[in-house]
Amino acid sequence: MSLSWNEIRLRARTFANDFANATYEKGETQTFYNEFFDIFAIKRRSVARYEEHVKKLNNKTGFIDLFWPKVLLVEQKSAGRDLAKAGEQAGEYFDAIKDRDKPRFQLLCDFQNFELLDRDTRETWSFTLAQLPEKIDLFAFMLGREKRKFSDQDPVNIEASELMGKIHDALEASGYTGHDLEAFLVRLLFILFADDTGIFEPRDHLLDVMESRTSEDGSDLGMWLQRIFEALNKPEDQRGSNIDEDIDRFPYVNGDLFATPLPTADFTSDMRETFLEACRFNWSKVSPAIFGSLFQSVMDPKERRKKGAHYTTEKNIMKLIGPLFLDELQGEFEKLKALKIGRAGRLEAFRRRLGNLTFLDPACGCGNFLIIAYRELRQLEIDVLLEISSVGTRELFGDDISVLDVDQFYGIELEEFPAKIAETAMWMIDHIMNVRLGNAFGQIFTRIPLRKSPRIVHG
Repeated sequence: MSLSWNEIRLRARTFANDFANATYEKGETQTFYNEFFDIFAIKRRSVARYEEHVKKLNNKTGFIDLFWPKVLLVEQKSAGRDLAKAGEQAGEYFDAIKDRDKPRFQLLCDFQNFELLDRDTRETWSFTLAQLPEKIDLFAFMLGREKRKFSDQDPVNIEASELMGKIHDALEASGYTGHDLEAFLVRLLFILFADDTGIFEPRDHLLDVMESRTSEDGSDLGMWLQRIFEALNKPEDQRGSNIDEDIDRFPYVNGDLFATPLPTADFTSDMRETFLEACRFNWSKVSPAIFGSLFQSVMDPKERRKKGAHYTTEKNIMKLIGPLFLDELQGEFEKLKALKIGRAGRLEAFRRRLGNLTFLDPACGCGNFLIIAYRELRQLEIDVLLEISSVGTRELFGDDISVLDVDQFYGIELEEFPAKIAETAMWMIDHIMNVRLGNAFGQIFTRIPLRKSPRIVHG
């Protein structure tokens, strides 16, 4: 059974909840790892063995708690035991394993804490059981997938700007300019973001296609991007029977983002490498709220390292939307939580009212105010849903667990390019909040294809 990363994350959350109180090495280890492997739909007994006997270099014998030849060595301890000593023990076992079977990865665990080591790169990661769902992609090697190597992200927004700037400059120098270039860059940003946030499954599908299917000289890269854009704009049941399988795996997005035909861009080998660098970058760390300033700096190379010059910070946006409407809504929520009688019904009525509010920014630019306002309202809705759920009334949620959507948000912008950025960024923050909502309730919640759009007017 092949699982999407969204499904794997949800299974990891269930696993973390089930073993929240696990503590005893001898009594619970085998059940713990049988179910850990099941997160990935892997039968543990088909790949890994418990209590693997090894003869250490000092001629003493030992037993590896779990051993997957060539892949993984696990040293398990009871809760609260010293993982540093477990690491020393694991190192002795590793040295004793035959070279042909030495595993790349080492995991130390006391049920509540994990320490994962990649022996090839010497990278280590430490996290708790509760954090496992958000760290689960570190275990991509269990599915035979190479761990993604992300670019340094300090600060992530400057690096993102520079990457888009390189692509912009190369395309502009090639003669791809004006409105076409602006629209093309927004599309590239969407697919880069989608590849890292679960819109495209499996994760890194775009990167895989770009690396494995395009020519090293870059001559066909523009054609492949054009085919991807066309697929994103066409429902799956309307695609031809002979469509390339890799192209067909891209979902129908809708939202008019890919509706208007654009000229095919021409790439060179150097331009291909730049785009691959952008594909390897972790765009999920870039907040949609900075897209406006990112593109402003992209279009003007002199501004690329002045990212705060024309950007209203989230702190300042919160200073406005707090007293304007958010503080009042938060206050009402706190009062409803304190009710002794009829609390669930009143909370649900409050939540439904959130879905009837409308918001307008009459000079929205790239949509920073709208993006942050939408994010905060969606988070408020999640908090309300969790409160209702706590009193056992989830049947009140109805078929659509979220009543808030991007079409409640309006903006007017004189320039076409910022208006398109605002629209695209609103879809992206919607997806981020949908994932957050799904994680809160152990469900997969998505809105792809897009059925509603933010009402951003260019004019």
